[in-house]
Amino acid sequence: MSDQTRHKLIDASSVKKAPPVKDDLHRPDILDIEKESEEDVVLNISLRPKKLSEFVGQKEVSSNLKVCLTAAKQRKEPLEHVLFSGPPGLGKTSLAHIVAKEMGTKITATSGPAIERAGDLIGILTNLEKGDILFIDEIHRLSKVVEEFLYPAMENFQIDFVIDKGQFARTIKFNLKPFTLIGATTRSGLLAAPMRARFGIFYHLNFYKQEDLGQIIKHSAKTLELKVGDQAAIEIANRSRGTPRIANRLLRRVRDYVQVKRLSQVDLETASGTLDELGIDKAGFDDCDRRVLKTIIEVYDGGPVGVESLAASLNEEVDTIVDTIEPYLLQAGYLKRSSRGRIVTKLALEHFGLKDKQKQSELFDK
Repeated sequence: MSDQTRHKLIDASSVKKAPPVKDDLHRPDILDIEKESEEDVVLNISLRPKKLSEFVGQKEVSSNLKVCLTAAKQRKEPLEHVLFSGPPGLGKTSLAHIVAKEMGTKITATSGPAIERAGDLIGILTNLEKGDILFIDEIHRLSKVVEEFLYPAMENFQIDFVIDKGQFARTIKFNLKPFTLIGATTRSGLLAAPMRARFGIFYHLNFYKQEDLGQIIKHSAKTLELKVGDQAAIEIANRSRGTPRIANRLLRRVRDYVQVKRLSQVDLETASGTLDELGIDKAGFDDCDRRVLKTIIEVYDGGPVGVESLAASLNEEVDTIVDTIEPYLLQAGYLKRSSRGRIVTKLALEHFGLKDKQKQSELFDK
């Protein structure tokens, strides 16, 4: 990116009861990718790939994006509006910053919840130069008023602002310089159809393969000046739920263990032991995931069960289960959905050492 490139952040009916539990269902911070400390944020930024050639995984997305970037630069035009969708922690924000660097432009970042009024966007949009990028994370959480305000900005690079009221009301039209809006969403189904239709480029990010996560861990370890063996990297990757952000977080916890024990490198035994102590099992499950699966097997005979009933049994919000727990369990094949509700698979039963549902009583003895 040239010296003029700048980065700007804007602040963004009957229900079966499960056996008594000691506390509510809450995911530990280490696997809660919605919770990050200031240290996590800084380290995540330092570990992010800076160029598209450094971006590991999502090969179809990266190759198609490269073509779009190259064509836009050859035509000397701004890139079309881009929408990235997929579970959190898979690299949507990283890709947005990579696009800015590859295009040699400024990126202004904000989030849907941070933009409360349409007026909040005027200053942002009018300060964008030609080709600049506006990145809106969790764009599906924009209010309807703000969405409608964005429509002419995305389509015609104009915004209409109404001043005064009643018979004195009048509209002022602002002409904007051509810009690129990059939206990121974890729930694309909640995005309004008119908004979705205004994006020219759509990419969906999936959970990462084990080998790709292993490469990411090795690269991050090098940045952190930490020696990690190949088997150790694969072990951490296996427990990272297919998510690079979690992989990097687990790697940092392993680094802490190595530092305190004054070990020279991370081997398989060290990585496995550290993650076991953290409560992350071989499938990447924490206590939160295990309780969801055990409740379906023990209380609901393996399913099917509706998500509302499941949430009530676990004393948890439906959104927490749908947004943060289910995606990986579904993708990894431990859980499946049907028209009647959630059902555990044979893989889940095997994970708990069960060959059939008749051995459910063994669950809480493990």
